Amino acid sequence: MKKLNKIILILFLVCITIGLSTNFYIIYNTKDKIVNNYNELKGISAIVVLGTGVKNNEPSPILKDRLDEGIKLYNEGISSKIIMSGDGTHQERNEVAVMKNYAIKQGIPEENIITDQYGLSTYDTIKNMKETYKLNKIILVTQKYHLYRALYISDKYKLDSYGSPSDLRKHSGVLYRESRELLARTKDFFKCLITLW
Repeated sequence: MKKLNKIILILFLVCITIGLSTNFYIIYNTKDKIVNNYNELKGISAIVVLGTGVKNNEPSPILKDRLDEGIKLYNEGISSKIIMSGDGTHQERNEVAVMKNYAIKQGIPEENIITDQYGLSTYDTIKNMKETYKLNKIILVTQKYHLYRALYISDKYKLDSYGSPSDLRKHSGVLYRESRELLARTKDFFKCLITLW
């Protein structure tokens, strides 16, 4: 029994070490791609807003912050195209439809909005930007803790990406989301390692 407990403890410590190492590696290698001075960026193909929860056909507060940041970049002339990427496969909670409608209400012309309804995950969104939309240079819009992973996947897809953090206000549940993101970074690190080797 003591031997089994020792093996379990060793495995647990190995998993923790791998998780912390991959997170450090991802953050360290992408932090310089998170920018605040967008005027220096030229030739941006599109502003890409990453989707998240909707309720009663309205964006959640976190998604609203992402949309507001993306719309601000559009209005500043960073790109003439804005892509709403999320889960558009469910009629009753269609993220991209809600995102598009919100942007139109804020004055964005419908013809300048692209909806990527198969952005079912961060990985899928980046893959779609590269393989489906054939983009070369983009700005990703989401909260800072999420940008590191999105930028890392972009780098592995050889997609020239920059991050615009949408941390416009504080939200409840931040500890849960950041803890979940620790696991997601490790997952996508190995996913990239296996699929994009």
